[in-house]
Amino acid sequence: MSIKTSYLFQLTEEKNNCLVFKLHEANIYARIYVLETDIVRVFMTSGEQPKIDKTWLVAPGLEDIPFTGRNRHDTSLFSLPAYKTEQDASRFYIETTKMKVAIRLDGFQITWYARDEQSSELVQFAKDRSTQAYNFDGSLGEGVYHYLERDRREQYYGLGEKSGEMNRHGRRYRMHSLDPMGYDAETTDPLYKHIPYYLTYQPETKLSFGIFYDNMSQSVFDMGNEMDNYHGLYRYFQAIDGDLDYYIVLGPEMKQVVERISWLTGQTIFAPKWSLGYSGSTMSYTDAPDAQVQLHKFLALCEEHDIICDSFQLSSGYTSIEDKRYVFHWNKEKFPNPEQLFKKFHDQGVRLCANIKPCLLTDHPKYKELADANMFIQNPAGTEEERAQFWDETGAYLDFTNEKTIKWWKEQVTEQLLNRHIDSTWNDNNEFEIWTRDAKCHGFGTIVDFEKLRAIQPLLMMKASYEAQKEYAPNIRPYLISRSGCPGMQRYVQTWSGDNYTEWKALKYNIKMGLGLSLSGIYNIGHDVGGFAGPAPEPELFVRWVQNGIFHPRFTIHSWNSDQTVNVPWMYPEVAEDIKNLIKFRYQLTPYLYNALYEAHAYYRPVIRPVFYEFSGDERTFEPSDDFMLGDAMLVASVVEKGATTRQVYLPAFVDGWYDYHEENWYEGGQTITVPAPFDKPPLLIKAGSMIPTNDDQVTFAVRKESRGIKLFPHAMEGQSEYTLFEDDGVSIIGDTTFTKIHLKMTTTATQIDVHVTKTGAYQLPYEQIHFYAPRNETRKLLINGKELESQENCFSFAVSECEADA
Repeated sequence: MSIKTSYLFQLTEEKNNCLVFKLHEANIYARIYVLETDIVRVFMTSGEQPKIDKTWLVAPGLEDIPFTGRNRHDTSLFSLPAYKTEQDASRFYIETTKMKVAIRLDGFQITWYARDEQSSELVQFAKDRSTQAYNFDGSLGEGVYHYLERDRREQYYGLGEKSGEMNRHGRRYRMHSLDPMGYDAETTDPLYKHIPYYLTYQPETKLSFGIFYDNMSQSVFDMGNEMDNYHGLYRYFQAIDGDLDYYIVLGPEMKQVVERISWLTGQTIFAPKWSLGYSGSTMSYTDAPDAQVQLHKFLALCEEHDIICDSFQLSSGYTSIEDKRYVFHWNKEKFPNPEQLFKKFHDQGVRLCANIKPCLLTDHPKYKELADANMFIQNPAGTEEERAQFWDETGAYLDFTNEKTIKWWKEQVTEQLLNRHIDSTWNDNNEFEIWTRDAKCHGFGTIVDFEKLRAIQPLLMMKASYEAQKEYAPNIRPYLISRSGCPGMQRYVQTWSGDNYTEWKALKYNIKMGLGLSLSGIYNIGHDVGGFAGPAPEPELFVRWVQNGIFHPRFTIHSWNSDQTVNVPWMYPEVAEDIKNLIKFRYQLTPYLYNALYEAHAYYRPVIRPVFYEFSGDERTFEPSDDFMLGDAMLVASVVEKGATTRQVYLPAFVDGWYDYHEENWYEGGQTITVPAPFDKPPLLIKAGSMIPTNDDQVTFAVRKESRGIKLFPHAMEGQSEYTLFEDDGVSIIGDTTFTKIHLKMTTTATQIDVHVTKTGAYQLPYEQIHFYAPRNETRKLLINGKELESQENCFSFAVSECEADA
């Protein structure tokens, strides 16, 4: 076979910040979109038209997009900045104020440069592989490819919830959503989600950039696992269908890339405050023949053990007929009076989330009706539904690119769940495991191969559930859960890392999975605390898992233990008191968590973050560890080793020290310290200068009340810091009069601490005083709005009525 060595592209059009280049002899189009000064898009098609002319993944700053997607050529949501171009004999150059794109027209190989903000010099940060970067002639194999040069020193992060260490360099990953119950959190791949994006950090230049591939088919990311002497060091992306459409997002700082990616793929849904509470769940209860009795017992035991519980997730056993699952069917033998049960839960402040699945078994009571209406994904011939393996049986997946399917789904969510006072949908088993390559989707009126749209089926499923909930209660913020998904899922749901296995290793590597999701722009996340599959966790492991879980946005204890036990807070009497106190500690920290969730929604900031995200100037923070940041103030040091009674923690440098949250001792940054790690006090360090809002009341299962404290962790010597606390009723749609913001500014000197408090907004706060707490060893004078208040054990009470209006 001869090798074609010349692929000379020519500029044919330049309009609306889109430059169109064409390889005439092969009818290949390469479009460069200058979208922002720090975002440039490369879009290649075989022929003038793309294989899929819509995008569902790219939704800059949007809370929602139409079911039919957005026009792939639409650039109206970008700023479209001014740029310069020039051309010489072999290259074409495009330059914004922040980056320069140099295109070698023979082969369309691109070199990317960042402009240094201080020196204005250009620094190379990425380059296509020079021997061959794309497969214009199909010689590289099936689908579309993109090869980039690789540097051994580079670090790669993202790709969603992938297993193993956070730095992906040297591994190969598949993007193909599966249901890997009991997966190995260190090695299993692929997992549940399709996140075709990663971030590159270059230690030598301190530059970070992201690359996001807007492609919905199965794909591979080789991050340096493969090597070939003829091509030098490289990494590549391959998708088996669709077009090559990618976005380069320049930092130069890591946090700028992450927040930009979150903005690019859509706004994080602002879930209600109760979604942050402990959520109970287990397969065992709804699988039991007396499921309603079991759930009543759960509620009674929460009250008996004083376990604060805000919601319960109904596993799919409520839909069973014999031992199979039939979505939207209620088993009246297990649940003879579900309305009475749900009223009891609501009366005690516990919301309900019901499991729903997008696949109907062939003997489902509604199967024939839907099959006759062509509401399932179809076989390659388009003559009948495509059948697939599902829960030890055969079924067919609903096609959410069909308006009839969407309408039916919304009706069922409303009639079978919302009308029964179910509060939330739990969109589960939605990986759409269809293995026939040429299966067909309705495509909203234009038949299209399933593979081209594979990743958006779970996205459209959750959107259909979301719309049903919004229409049912238009003034209430919806809360949804989904296991599978793709970029953009954050617009609708909270998610988790799926059906983990019960072992110490899973606790350790689930932390890294969650951080991988955060670096990929998906922030409202958690893990099945205690482990889902396998044996019951031993008491020590269970406590350590709860200690870790209370610092994640999603805090759910869930299980399907192989030994028929159930993971619940009181399962081990010897540690039940510790578990209870940890859940109460979670409730105490809820204002801080809720504020972090609001900032994720409003400002695209991750809730949990790798330590290096906040402290990239300290090279030691890039060393592998099990620590993470909650917001920008809390350093969480989870215990992930059996038998440990202390925890070593590295405290990042270049800040004015750290405090132990519990002991309130101050430590200098840039050192490793050893802190106690008892069962009832998880190791937690606070950055000096922080102000942490808390819920002050001694809450119980039966009595919950909002009160507000602010724990002050002042600078050791001099410094200033600010914090803005968002307050609302926790459930209502945000409007002009539904919230209040309390603005805090702390100025610290060698002799005193001044806190200035102002507020804006019309929401009537549920408390009349704010209690300010200084560290026990703090001797400096504390002033609140210029007044020295009386102290009671370093607690200072301040009337909300004395807050100044913010200018």
